[in-house]
Amino acid sequence: MNPATALATVLVDELVRCGLTDVVMAPGSRSAPLALALHAESRVRLHVRIDERSASYLALGLARRSERPVALICSSGTAVANFHPAVIEASESGVPLLVLTADRPPELRGTGANQTIDQLKVFGPSARWFAEVGVPEERPGQVAYWRSLACRAYQRAVGPSDPGPVHLNLAFREPLIPDGDSSWVESLDGDASGPWVRTRVAPPPVALHLPPTRRGVLVVGDGAANVRRYVAAAGMAGWPVLSEPNGGGRYGDHAVSTYHFLLGTPSFADAHQPDVVVTLGRPGLSRSLLSWLRRAQEHIVVATDLSRWPDPTRSATQVAQAVEIPVAAGDDAWLHSWRRADAAARAAIDELLDSSGMSEPRIARDLADSLPNGALLFCGSSMPIRDLDQAMRPRRGLRLLANRGVSGIDGLVSTAMGAALAHNGPSYALLGDLTFLHDQNGLILGPREPRPDLCLVVVNNDGGGIFSLLPQAAIRDPFERVFGTPHGVDLGYVAAATGTPYRLVEDISDLPKAVRGEGLRIVEVRTDREPNAALHGQLRDAAQAAIREL
Repeated sequence: MNPATALATVLVDELVRCGLTDVVMAPGSRSAPLALALHAESRVRLHVRIDERSASYLALGLARRSERPVALICSSGTAVANFHPAVIEASESGVPLLVLTADRPPELRGTGANQTIDQLKVFGPSARWFAEVGVPEERPGQVAYWRSLACRAYQRAVGPSDPGPVHLNLAFREPLIPDGDSSWVESLDGDASGPWVRTRVAPPPVALHLPPTRRGVLVVGDGAANVRRYVAAAGMAGWPVLSEPNGGGRYGDHAVSTYHFLLGTPSFADAHQPDVVVTLGRPGLSRSLLSWLRRAQEHIVVATDLSRWPDPTRSATQVAQAVEIPVAAGDDAWLHSWRRADAAARAAIDELLDSSGMSEPRIARDLADSLPNGALLFCGSSMPIRDLDQAMRPRRGLRLLANRGVSGIDGLVSTAMGAALAHNGPSYALLGDLTFLHDQNGLILGPREPRPDLCLVVVNNDGGGIFSLLPQAAIRDPFERVFGTPHGVDLGYVAAATGTPYRLVEDISDLPKAVRGEGLRIVEVRTDREPNAALHGQLRDAAQAAIREL
């Protein structure tokens, strides 16, 4: 057996023993040993994509939803560079990825050899761990090295306190395909009972105990862990819960879904300064919430890894791996005040949205309302997730995800597909038109590839709608070209080019029916950027007027 085939065979086997179930691969010559080993491995689900960037985001979606490491494989050269944006998102979001890049052997590097770049630590600080595996050789001890290395890589990707991407750079010399000889200097077999190296999970951290108080608030942002436990504790303590849609805590009687408007009303924000705020995950959608957090006297951030905690407002007074929220005696005046204001703002918002026709906030609200229990909704990182934050009502039974680690719009079609392939139930995505076009290659699926049950709802306002809500919109002359960026693309033709079922919805009442179905499909809804910007201002004014009337 040639060394390249031996290394690929052993590495794939050991990663499967560790728990690997999904692998995403882009085609290439130098990665042939890994490709052939994976094609022969029946214990993993293989996904092949022709575009490395789309492949990397597909792996990101799979790993984000499954919360398990997913292997991502490519050839050498710029193929590796195309993985970088997804690796950055995985790093900032804490998503476990195993990035396996094929490379030329050392004697070809720096010589101008074809498809050769410097791949050593190419992902920089975004990789939790990097290893240059070395050119495989037929000598005793290699199998133990390869298998122990695979175990270390898998476990470092998992975390457990700081999951993220791990990069193994694999230099292969030719021959790159099996030579028909199965002999090797030592046994290639792994441990009969499981992984080569077994790791033990550390005991749960000791929780920080808070003094009992009724005037507390729980804030839940993206990437929060143990959300249900903290929401239940906040409920017992009489605290309101301010959860972003993708935080996973917007449900139940204590959920305050209009906090963006409440905290944007100075009189309410001034009158509702808490004794303590506990933050889970990374809040970042609402400027009014972030401004309010800056004024908190006691702000406790819960972070599983104490070397990396989110604190964009620089207002954290304590950071803990776990917090104990005790049951507090007293009346419910604090909670009732939040809930009364929330109900008033919600009534004003819903009344305005009900008369707004095909508006973007209404599309977000009605879509979230209409999806069945057990569904997954993947949200675009720009306006869709913000529209959900401001318009979505509390509900149970809906899983929401978004790429909010660095909040890019790249690769989101593929991320949604990966999340759908890992989800046990119907899946949907709410994306903007620029986001959709940015990753239209994600629609390209080979005839033998696993296909997701995913409806892509694309809100098409012919450009970058979020910029119409920013100060740039006042600079009329250059705005449309350098910020609005209209494209004029007919999305129906994009769908037709890949044979993806497509439907245009022209009346908002038809949306719940249009998204029904199975398999991969596209539903387009068209809106106008200027009326949308005006509606956001009207929502703010209506909600704040209702709050002040209290």
